[in-house]
Amino acid sequence: MPTDIRPTRSRHIVLWLTVAAYMITYIDRVAIGSALPSIREEFGVGLGAAGLVTFSFRLGYSIFQIPSAWLGDKIGPRRALALIVTWWSVFTALTAATWNLTSMLVCRFLFGAGEAGAFPIATRSLSRWMLPSERGFAQGVTHAGSRLGAAITPTLVVWMILSYGWRVPFAAFGVVGLVWAAVWFFWYRDTPQEHSGTNAAERALIESAMGSSRSGRTKKVPWRLILSQPSVWLLSAMYACYGWAIAIYLDWFPTYLHDSRNLDLKKMGFYASLPLLSAVLGDLVGGWLSDWLAEHRKDLRLARRNVGAAGFLIAALAIVPAALTQDVPTCIWLTCIGVFGLEATVGVSWAIPLDIGKDYAGSVAAVMNTFGNTMGAISTLIVGFVAARYGWDKPFLIAAGLCALASVLFWRIDASRQIEFAEEVVNA
Repeated sequence: MPTDIRPTRSRHIVLWLTVAAYMITYIDRVAIGSALPSIREEFGVGLGAAGLVTFSFRLGYSIFQIPSAWLGDKIGPRRALALIVTWWSVFTALTAATWNLTSMLVCRFLFGAGEAGAFPIATRSLSRWMLPSERGFAQGVTHAGSRLGAAITPTLVVWMILSYGWRVPFAAFGVVGLVWAAVWFFWYRDTPQEHSGTNAAERALIESAMGSSRSGRTKKVPWRLILSQPSVWLLSAMYACYGWAIAIYLDWFPTYLHDSRNLDLKKMGFYASLPLLSAVLGDLVGGWLSDWLAEHRKDLRLARRNVGAAGFLIAALAIVPAALTQDVPTCIWLTCIGVFGLEATVGVSWAIPLDIGKDYAGSVAAVMNTFGNTMGAISTLIVGFVAARYGWDKPFLIAAGLCALASVLFWRIDASRQIEFAEEVVNA
């Protein structure tokens, strides 16, 4: 009589470890936004030059998306994710040691190069563990974790700056990342079959849904096939629109509140957190709703399309009045609605590489994320100059227009059509 009756839940531990990683990525990257007013004062730089600091991060982040995804597919997510989290945590800590604008730009570029692989490799780490019926929720909850990290960061960083100076948060956050990397390396395994904490029932549950897997590593990524897929290009164009919009709220919103809405440091930290808290809810609702629709309507294509297109439309309709109103509380609450809609698309967007990419979900996600973060880098670079010359409402109005375009693009993506990889490539 078999002793393994109830499936273990190792896959859920994998998920929550990934949620923690996503939180750390956003804590580390968002900290700079709240610290920029203090850094600008110490280094003696203006608004446009300050934009170069966030641009340098996003440039490194964009350039290394595909190489990092290749690394994850090549050596497996266990080693790859431990390696890159260690790398970026070191450069998070070293941000505290910068002494002028040039040193800051170099450090943040190298930090971005490390963080580039976080989401594609984490997506790869989930691809062998999460059931198809759990993918939308899994991507929603992981990105909710990232936004929760982003939401708590402004208030935490402001408190640390007022108490200890702007350098202390970066040193402290770097240590947290190093601890996570050690835990991940010693606990995670690339496949359920390799993990001693997974019993036969859980392995059978996963295999019945996805088939068996022999290894978490692959020898060759079929880039030509991936890049020839119209669905990949639609996905990437849609995510580029998202990249512009979310970059404003992650990189510039605290500065916007400080410079345009004339809020002091304490109020800036509090109000900057509210839209990101609404983002947490958006990620959870979007991922869950997409999975619920897919299960009950038995139509994965419409389940992904409906949630993604509606989320972008909500964002477009809320961002415009938020930018134009003169009342600060009204601006904040409309912004919360807009960011909720924007983030409701994220779990769905990241579930689609799992839907269509099979064992190469990380590589498909990397292509999508490269476009998203390239547009985010462009946004970060020019927003400061546009705001200084034309006013702060203009970057937000551009974001609303791109959200409307993304809604149209999302409606054309078919998540039910998987990429047909040759068997000899997948099993190479």
